[in-house]
Amino acid sequence: MKQLKMALMAILTIFCITAVNAQTKKSKTTKHQQAMAYQCPMKCEGDKTYAKAGKCPKCNMNLKAIAKENTTAAKYQCPMKCEGDKTYSKEGKCPKCNMNLKAVAKESATAAKYQCPMKCEGDKTYSKEGKCPDCNMALKIVKTEKVTESHEGHNHN
Repeated sequence: MKQLKMALMAILTIFCITAVNAQTKKSKTTKHQQAMAYQCPMKCEGDKTYAKAGKCPKCNMNLKAIAKENTTAAKYQCPMKCEGDKTYSKEGKCPKCNMNLKAVAKESATAAKYQCPMKCEGDKTYSKEGKCPDCNMALKIVKTEKVTESHEGHNHN
């Protein structure tokens, strides 16, 4: 009888340890999965990410697991602004001019922008005051207005 009690106690102990261990492993994988995002390896949709694994809606490839980006992660941009205000999530080279991408400060999106008043370079803007490299005129601050999709004043016939 004593041996039976000891055997039952040993089985119960092993069961409890196994159950606790299984719950601990499950919560670790959940935390790990929360830190993951999924993205198309072909970048069909740019830097768009998904919360769950699956297939890319454009090319039907399996989405690749990537670490979720921190919201304070650095963004990189071409110093020559070849592609306007386009930013990249990783360091590298500009696909147009092959210059090294530079880290962009987070405030730069809201900072004042300057542009040539003669529009020598089209809509190209600069983050600092200075002179236009083409006509040598002083750059002027660009007023950024919020575009509203108001359909007043014109008809769609």
